[in-house]
Amino acid sequence: MFSKEESRLLRQEFWTSFGKSFPRKWILYNTKIKGLTFKFHFDIKKAFVTLDLEDDLENRIKYWEKLQALESILRDEYLPKIIYEEEFFLDNGKEISRIYVPLEQKVSIHNKNTWQEVMVFLNDHMIQFEAFFEEYKDILDA
Repeated sequence: MFSKEESRLLRQEFWTSFGKSFPRKWILYNTKIKGLTFKFHFDIKKAFVTLDLEDDLENRIKYWEKLQALESILRDEYLPKIIYEEEFFLDNGKEISRIYVPLEQKVSIHNKNTWQEVMVFLNDHMIQFEAFFEEYKDILDA
């Protein structure tokens, strides 16, 4: 077991190490599309990269329909293991729409032996997500 402080320090160390190992300016929140963000996630049980739609329902539906229309392209050309969830509930109870790719191996941010594998996964999959976004952002934002 790790204390909250030990856990916080490990998380900080992981993300600092990730940034140094894979120095890159990620799009993340800077998509220029309201409510559409990219995120990295790594905790004590899993790792994944996401494209989240977090705006009001009308805007979420608008972008969700466009992303659904592009699903076969995203799956065939970029991320074959992509998962679409139109209704996804965050830990705080907020409903969003999420498209994500999970790392299928068991990993933990508390286990430094899994860090390199997770870093490579996060980097490789976010690069693919961003490449898809750059190619199709005009369609999404039309």
